[in-house]
Amino acid sequence: MQTKRLMNIFLFITTFCLFLLIYIWYNSYIFNHNPLSEQINKKIKDKTNRLKNLSFYNYKITHNFPIIISDKLKNNEFGRTIYSKNKDIIIYLNKNRFKENSDYMINSVLPHEYAHAVMFYLQDFSNENGSHTKKWQKICENLEGKGCNRFVNNNDIIIEKTNLF
Repeated sequence: MQTKRLMNIFLFITTFCLFLLIYIWYNSYIFNHNPLSEQINKKIKDKTNRLKNLSFYNYKITHNFPIIISDKLKNNEFGRTIYSKNKDIIIYLNKNRFKENSDYMINSVLPHEYAHAVMFYLQDFSNENGSHTKKWQKICENLEGKGCNRFVNNNDIIIEKTNLF
């Protein structure tokens, strides 16, 4: 009798875990094979408009920097700003990182990359501190960037994700 009960509990747990794995896989598959949600795209657009206004107010820049959501960036990259040979400035954001924490991507990474775009626009190409100079930090702060650090702070992502504070 006891063995049958243990067997049923084991079967229940195994079945539950199987359904959980399928659910997680399905959500990941859907995310990877579809564009970001309309809600996230609207937040990106709103934040971009705010950054454009701040860059005009602080630096008299009216240039539109294209923002491309890409799944081609390395996993350890949250974003990248490119100054191309034909003098285009393009901001790339890692689509896969939006799965972890879209608010962090919009409120921290986007202003971080936008600050690089402003630096490129101002023709400031310093390699000092990996292009994260004091001037860049000030621009990032003026663009209301959260934590204008050189690198991503993983604690920020986790804390923001848990919403404990």
